[in-house]
Amino acid sequence: MLGRIFTEQFAFSASDSVVVIGLGRFGGAVAQSLMRLGHDVMGIDNREDLVQFWGDRLTHAVQADSTNESIMLQLGVADFSHAIVAIGSNLSASLMTLMVLTELGIKDIWVKAQTPEHGQIAQRIGAHHVIFPEADMGARVAHLITGRMMDFIEFEDGFAIAKIHAPLDTHHQTLAESQVRSRHGVTVVGVKRANEDFQHAQPETRILPNDLLIVSGPTKKIEVFASSGRKRK
Repeated sequence: MLGRIFTEQFAFSASDSVVVIGLGRFGGAVAQSLMRLGHDVMGIDNREDLVQFWGDRLTHAVQADSTNESIMLQLGVADFSHAIVAIGSNLSASLMTLMVLTELGIKDIWVKAQTPEHGQIAQRIGAHHVIFPEADMGARVAHLITGRMMDFIEFEDGFAIAKIHAPLDTHHQTLAESQVRSRHGVTVVGVKRANEDFQHAQPETRILPNDLLIVSGPTKKIEVFASSGRKRK
């Protein structure tokens, strides 16, 4: 899931290489997911045990001090298309690593931030994307627990893509008839029906009661649409 978020939201090409710095729980999960999606991944951490664990799971795993520009240059980090700073609670190491990456000219840098202040400083230094895994996952789980959404990915600008049960007021109507976009401000991208292939949504697509909808739009509007006309159990 974590690797898919990076790939889907910012269209990593299949040939893109990624360096993940910090191989703790979050960084390791991201690195492993990106490997599964076909990317070459170098993992860097200053802990020997983590590097040994990931040694045969990633393209490369190296024990190194990511705050040392000379070492990072020797490792060829400047040649990577994307860098993800996944260092945990060590704020100083996270920001110093980010400074090194900006000096090396990495064009796409992601930073895991623990606090809003951490995120603000990272952006000022040069991070292109700041992520808050705990907060983001908390929001996602909340949506899943309420039963409104079956899956949910939110972008940085308040835009989201979600998989939801077809609301009651769309049943047995085409998308043109139910006027989802004009009434709710969201777009139905596709429809998944049991035992049938996924189909891209068209104005003439008719929605049935058990259909799953893939919708995109502002997060707040998707939340309202997902809960509109829900069938009571």
